[in-house]
Amino acid sequence: MDIFSYFMLFGGIGLFLFGMKYLGSSLERMAGSKLEKTLEKLTNNRLKGVLLGIFVTGAIQSSSATTIMLVGFVNAGIMSLAQTIPVLLGANIGTTITGQILRLADISGSGSTLLSLIKPSSFAPLLIGISAFIMLMSKKKKANNIAACLMGFGILFFGMTTMETALEPLSGSESFGRLFTTFSNPFVGLFLGLLLASILQSSSAAVGILQTIAAATGTVSFAVAAPMIIGISIGKITPIVLASIGIKREAQQVTLSQLIISVVGGFAGMAVLYLVLAPLGILSWDKLMTRGSIANLNTIYNIAISIIFVPFCVGVANLSKRILPDEAPSKMDESLMALNDMLLNTPTVALDQCTRVINNMGSTAVENYGLCIQMLDHYDEHTIEDINENEAFLDKAETKLSDYMVKVTGCNLQSEERKEATKIMHSIMDFERIGDHCVKLSDVAAYNISNDIVFTDNAKRELVLVADAVNEILTTTVSSFEQDDDSEALKVEPLEELISAMCESVKENHVARLQAGICTVQSGISLVECLTSFERIAAYCSNIALHVIEKHTSGSGFDMHGYAKEMHVSSEVYQNYYYEYSKKYMLPLEDLSNEQGID
Repeated sequence: MDIFSYFMLFGGIGLFLFGMKYLGSSLERMAGSKLEKTLEKLTNNRLKGVLLGIFVTGAIQSSSATTIMLVGFVNAGIMSLAQTIPVLLGANIGTTITGQILRLADISGSGSTLLSLIKPSSFAPLLIGISAFIMLMSKKKKANNIAACLMGFGILFFGMTTMETALEPLSGSESFGRLFTTFSNPFVGLFLGLLLASILQSSSAAVGILQTIAAATGTVSFAVAAPMIIGISIGKITPIVLASIGIKREAQQVTLSQLIISVVGGFAGMAVLYLVLAPLGILSWDKLMTRGSIANLNTIYNIAISIIFVPFCVGVANLSKRILPDEAPSKMDESLMALNDMLLNTPTVALDQCTRVINNMGSTAVENYGLCIQMLDHYDEHTIEDINENEAFLDKAETKLSDYMVKVTGCNLQSEERKEATKIMHSIMDFERIGDHCVKLSDVAAYNISNDIVFTDNAKRELVLVADAVNEILTTTVSSFEQDDDSEALKVEPLEELISAMCESVKENHVARLQAGICTVQSGISLVECLTSFERIAAYCSNIALHVIEKHTSGSGFDMHGYAKEMHVSSEVYQNYYYEYSKKYMLPLEDLSNEQGID
């Protein structure tokens, strides 16, 4: 091969890999969330799980992506480990679809215009041209997604034909022919396949390159292809292993299950080939392989492995759990485990468990708020992990507690218990939303760090005052809710109104500083985002406090917003609290404005 052929080879490999990645991402984007929703609805039916794995992997052209998706579902608590095993087996079959598509290049176009057009060397440039035209001319999202898929197919096949052209000079090379005719040690082929798939991080790409070499040189024998395909099936787990670093133990068990299937299946395949079939002399080891025969061998191997493992899905899951035992559940997760349907026979006990869970949500929201405020002053990656863990609990608790409360309210509850259930039902989403806005504060901190945005000293002092006020309203709200104290809840509404006024004042001060050239537009955007989160947290606190007050209000038909509005106008308690909070927070804020010379 001359230097030009090497350039063509590396260029073809690059186009092939890019086309495969672009095609997979385009198909996944076109499908949207439908694939995830399909997996979420997975039942314990193994056959259905295998079929879903085939379908999803065939759609996105990547078994690694499917497995990583499953890891994410298990990490989020949506699926159990046992449910993922059949899908993993189906994904192994689905990933062979790419090889079957690539065998189209074996079509001979001699004597037929139609067959000539079907050949990838003919339709690849056509696909690229048509898709590029659509993407340039169309503004419709669906049309662009379809065009992107066509573009991926075109680039994929164009890269393959480029590789084939570059490798053609090797077809007459005796040394290259000997290399791909036989290995003295089949484990060398196994290792080469494993290495190739690990480097490319795609079994489809690795098989595709092997198909191209076989077609271009005509020297790849069955003795070489068989162990390499087995090695490729093992090496494809590399990106999955990388994706499982630093996640929950339950999600790591999914990766381990795929590793067990791939490794045990690989060595079982080698044993069958060399210890059973080889002595019988029924295999033609020197048979030269084509794209089609390599695709068929890859498909048959993965189907055989899946058939073998389907009866042992539970066994694989149990083995993974034995090697990587489940972590001890956190105290918060233990509280969610207490939401057991068996307790519904004693509704009072079930309601007590719900109260404990929502109280944990409140204390978690307070903790996360404190962590996020720290982030605004001092960014720390380790703190981000704690924030995300707390937020994951709030999300999970919101879903599980809401579902469980529907069951509890369907039980025979006493009058006071029904009021408590109503208070909990109405407050669940408010606590979860408070957590969301806490995370938004940490997002602002991360954005400021990555973009070198710094607040002015005066802006920092103003934010501290507002943040302290929000901290007080949040702790007061949680305290009134946990203690079921309506007198404590009366403190929340006046502080919520004051926080709203403080946020407006800080915004006006920022505009004045901006006009004076003291601060920047970028810092102002971050400042406003913080103030928006502060206001929303205070508003959700107001909702929760009113739910506490509602429980202690006699009669039915409580108008929450009407009650709040009446408090603003006629409640002496409200006016007294507002005055006290104004002295504590608004007066210092006004003093800051005067120091800056802002009217």
